[in-house]
Amino acid sequence: MTIIDAWAQHPTLRLVEHDMFDSLRRWGAPMPTEQPPVSATVAAMDDGGVDIALISAWYGPEGVLIANDEVASFVAESAGRLVGVASVDLRKPMAAVRELRRAVRELGMKALRVVPWLWGWPPNDRRYYPLYAECIELGIPFCTQVGHTGPLRTSETGRPIPYLDDVALDFPELTIVGGHIGYPWTAEMIAVATKHENVYIDTSAYTVRRYPPELVAYLKAHGRRKVLFGTNFPMIMPDRALAGLDDLGLDDETRDLFLAGNARRIFQLDKGAD
Repeated sequence: MTIIDAWAQHPTLRLVEHDMFDSLRRWGAPMPTEQPPVSATVAAMDDGGVDIALISAWYGPEGVLIANDEVASFVAESAGRLVGVASVDLRKPMAAVRELRRAVRELGMKALRVVPWLWGWPPNDRRYYPLYAECIELGIPFCTQVGHTGPLRTSETGRPIPYLDDVALDFPELTIVGGHIGYPWTAEMIAVATKHENVYIDTSAYTVRRYPPELVAYLKAHGRRKVLFGTNFPMIMPDRALAGLDDLGLDDETRDLFLAGNARRIFQLDKGAD
């Protein structure tokens, strides 16, 4: 059975050495101490049985932590195992739109990811709106973080209601993937995904054994086409993220949708990536 990781990073040292991740190091996240080769990420995927991982660029107000061109180079080295996700500088709206367009049309990126806590601006801030319109025109999803933050930054921007709900109301054509489940506002995230046809949830940053019960119930019932598997690699290794999957009691259809089918459909991975 194919497994697709909807939220990962092939890290640069600029990313993992940033002091905002001190809390993750304190919790034992396996941060590299030198620039890892792409082969190391692919090997970790193999250990967990992951076939494809969507890896993202990281842009923030303090600078570029993983550039779009770096992501494209990692993807090119991976023999089809990695798929690129773009990021942009929110402070320069027109430059951000042009960079997103370039990343998709020239670099082959399959989505846009912006992490609100990096910027301190929730997803309904006006700075995001030109990007939402461009995502719709390009036919790609917008991926973002929901829930509290592990890094030492504010969690407020990760509330699904009102922030993500507002975006889905203003842009009903926009496909939105809320990564990191949404805890402790899991019920809010499920409500927003249920309410809006094009809103989805990914489980990155959580191991199977830490999935909130309400998410598991949603996944096994009317949310089976709404939930995607993710790791948040390298913060969580794929084998650790998946440990205990059989204990969820998913039927074959739900298991396939969760591990691969939903991501394949939402990110259109049959168009050149899978």
